[in-house]
Amino acid sequence: MNTTEEKIVARTEDLVKVYGEGSASVRALDGVSLALGAAELTAIMGPSGSGKSTLLHCMAGLDRATSGRVYVGDVDLGSLDEKRLTRLRRDKVGFVFQAYNLVPTLTAAENIALPMDIAGRNPDRAWMDGVIEAVGLRDRLRHRPAELSGGEQQRVAAARALVSRPEITFADEPTGNLDSRSGAELLGFMRRSVGEYGQTIAMVTHDPTAAGYADRVIFLSDGRIVDEMRAPTAERVLDRMKSLGS
Repeated sequence: MNTTEEKIVARTEDLVKVYGEGSASVRALDGVSLALGAAELTAIMGPSGSGKSTLLHCMAGLDRATSGRVYVGDVDLGSLDEKRLTRLRRDKVGFVFQAYNLVPTLTAAENIALPMDIAGRNPDRAWMDGVIEAVGLRDRLRHRPAELSGGEQQRVAAARALVSRPEITFADEPTGNLDSRSGAELLGFMRRSVGEYGQTIAMVTHDPTAAGYADRVIFLSDGRIVDEMRAPTAERVLDRMKSLGS
């Protein structure tokens, strides 16, 4: 899929993020311009300290850019005050983090529905049922997080991110705490949510196997995009990461 011909869901223009001041400053992002197309799974990779999580956090509105622009749809995040930014994140953006961030006192079903409850919106029952079916947790919906495996908890978190049909979902090392089988189950779910349900996902990962599920891989080094790969395989990604010194 060519993002120049398809709808662009999120993009950055000459994005710069600097932490600290003066001689102690760190330029985490150094002029990143990136467009994420609709119904694509994009993996963002690079060595430790390359800026990949910073890029994700800036694009998701969790961190403010030092300069440059970040858009979700046609909305410039830099033009929003905190209240409107919070509303945009709630209504337009889904999140899947390495830490599951589930509410321990709620059941799996209640955790999945939580974003809709907070927003005061009734979920689309057919969509919610489809997400629950795709995530493979139909028989675990009444269990609380402590009664679920790590893989099940992460799939609950992924379903929670997608149940409100966000314009884009950002996933930061979503398989980082999972064993290979649970990781493969989660990645398969994410792949289906893109291919079958038209969702858009941007995923930071260090794992070439995880990147092999993506439509496109963006490679960062020292805060800059240095390469891009379409139709990636784990082997090709691993070879490219070796050349980056990861």
